[in-house]
Amino acid sequence: MTRTLTLPNGDDVAEGDIILYNGYPYRVKFVDGDEYEFELSPLYWGNGGMDIPFTDREALVDQWEADSRGTLTSSEWRQWLQEARHDSHFSDAELDEIARELRINENLLERLRRVFRR
Repeated sequence: MTRTLTLPNGDDVAEGDIILYNGYPYRVKFVDGDEYEFELSPLYWGNGGMDIPFTDREALVDQWEADSRGTLTSSEWRQWLQEARHDSHFSDAELDEIARELRINENLLERLRRVFRR
């Protein structure tokens, strides 16, 4: 049986699903252990000590902020990426990798604009 988690916004997600949590894309990972039930792994920084463990759903509810949206459609992820490209907190390499993870292909015009923006 597939393990699922109901997010504070009501979305049901399974292992590997990608969500927007506190303004950043994370992958849901269930943990087999006594201490934590699941963790959120940032798409770019995941598996590098940046994963966020949660003891249970209530712990997630407590940390769910206004810029958390849960699952997004492809067009919503595309819009998030477009906005993130104008945010100095993100590098081009980071956003390029996130776009690959999200399977969002930027068109040639978008890539040229980004390259010549400098």
